[in-house]
Amino acid sequence: MHRFLLRGCLVAALSWSLFGATAADAPPGWDLRDLYPNVDDWNASHQRATKQAEALERFKAGFGATPKSVLDTLVAVSDVQREAARLGVYANLKADEDLREPRAQERRQQNQALWALIGEKSAWLAPAILLMGSDRVRDAIAAEPQLKARFDMVLGDTLRNAPHTLSPEGEALLASLGQTLSQPNAVFGQLADAELPLSTVTLASGKSVQLSTAAYEENRSSADRADRKRVFDGFFSAYKRVEGTLGANLTAQVLGDVFSARARRFPGSLDAALFADNMPPAVYRTLVEQAHAGLPTLHRYLRLRQKMLGISGPLAYYDNYPPLVPPPKDMPRWDLERSKAITLAALAPLGEEYLALLRRGFAAQWADSPPRPGKASGAYMAGSAYNVHPYVLLNHSDDVESLSTVAHEWGHAVHTLLSNANQPFDKAWYSTFIAESASIANEMLLSDYLVANAKSDSEKIFYLSRALESIRTTFFRQVMFAEFQLAMHEEVEQGRPLSGARLSDLYCGIAKRYYGEAEGVMTVDPAYCVEWAYVSHFYRGYYVWQYATSMVGAAEFTTAIQTGGAPARDRFLTMLKAGASDYPYALYLKAGIDMAQPAPYRALIARMNRLLDEIERLTAAK
Repeated sequence: MHRFLLRGCLVAALSWSLFGATAADAPPGWDLRDLYPNVDDWNASHQRATKQAEALERFKAGFGATPKSVLDTLVAVSDVQREAARLGVYANLKADEDLREPRAQERRQQNQALWALIGEKSAWLAPAILLMGSDRVRDAIAAEPQLKARFDMVLGDTLRNAPHTLSPEGEALLASLGQTLSQPNAVFGQLADAELPLSTVTLASGKSVQLSTAAYEENRSSADRADRKRVFDGFFSAYKRVEGTLGANLTAQVLGDVFSARARRFPGSLDAALFADNMPPAVYRTLVEQAHAGLPTLHRYLRLRQKMLGISGPLAYYDNYPPLVPPPKDMPRWDLERSKAITLAALAPLGEEYLALLRRGFAAQWADSPPRPGKASGAYMAGSAYNVHPYVLLNHSDDVESLSTVAHEWGHAVHTLLSNANQPFDKAWYSTFIAESASIANEMLLSDYLVANAKSDSEKIFYLSRALESIRTTFFRQVMFAEFQLAMHEEVEQGRPLSGARLSDLYCGIAKRYYGEAEGVMTVDPAYCVEWAYVSHFYRGYYVWQYATSMVGAAEFTTAIQTGGAPARDRFLTMLKAGASDYPYALYLKAGIDMAQPAPYRALIARMNRLLDEIERLTAAK
């Protein structure tokens, strides 16, 4: 089956490996009995779902003979997928409670095996739909109301895939190459995480630091400029020593992407990557063009950074990470209940329907919020249990980052509630292209609320500086990555060779443009242009660009809601309720935003200029 029927399921099955945990010393905050009363009930449901999956091939005989045969088959697949998604949420949340408990890990593996079984036993379905032909499929949809209500998108998407679907033998061959094509990512992980010869530096304090990725990311924001240079020099010198090896490895990844695109008869790898969301390539290219158009605003921010950090002469690349200002000494602390209250106040422009769902989630046992020894790190929303409710993991530490995370993750949760309430399971999951706009819009509303209600200029400057840095990292830096990713694929597609040195040259040219070396804003040392070699995102296809477009959409919606009130809010909520009932670009169009045009990107740049105006006014007054 194609992506609409499987979207939520794949998230449930695969996303949890991002978070590690060990045994918890305290009971979790969420109540998993809403999923299954106990482990025995989970086991019983897993056994039933396994039998359902094993029986899917019986629908092959007679499929397509009548509209009802099509409906019965799709319902059977949907039912087992929905239960597998629920099983996966329970298994993975339970595993995050105690990764040292072996039975919890076995349940996680059981769920992954169930998904593999569902895929195996329903692999015949897409070719069978294509064999029916578009006329018979459309006739079936017209004759059977439930096909239209639940499965018109998946059937239409399957037909849309026809030009890129190979013969059964070709599909089997491509499937068999999956493990081979995933090896560059595996090689990168092995080298970067385990075998890279790490550098060790001595900081001004006398502390010796071995520069793992975590240590680099922790120390690159040091207030001591000399220490920042030591950290950058040490960290990237290690990657420079293996530039050729990692260049060959990333080239293998690109070659695999290009091979897969050509095998499926796409014009290029970008077209192949955007096809699943039916995304016009113009959106990607407009994103890059408008980021270029906004570079004067980025450079304005960087010059403010130079001033506020007290640096004479151009910035260096290692000056990107220290905060513009430290948190004020009188900065308030936000315990969890206060964070909830502030989030509700900040999101008031989204209206009572939205706030009622948020209050419902806050009051229920849907979240595991406080940190404790052994608990899973990070934060996430688990929304794949369609007929239950979302769950949220936080590690709330009573600071502004934790407050922002509450707004972000609960934004995903309310989005899920809105979609599930208005769409059947088969259309409920939503694209990343839309998902992050919902959560980032919450963060923007929260940021504006904090600025407006700050108790001092120092506190206000702190919030403004965080908002500006968020745009630099989520928009400009991610577009820089996206531009580099497209450039290296186009090198191969145009028959030019790649190497580690060539990749560094490509990256260096793009980084110097973004950070304004020609304008005297920042000097990018070529020694740091091997930065591409440490970015794992480049092994996971084209997707980082969607963080940038999500911020763009969020800025457009936030501004419209703040200035236009209820009509703009209703367009936003209607989009969130739509789930996967249409493709994400089309849903944005229905909400009044054309992401292939410059206007929404200019709205984000305008927001950044407004933030700069305010922080410059406040700092000039000091």
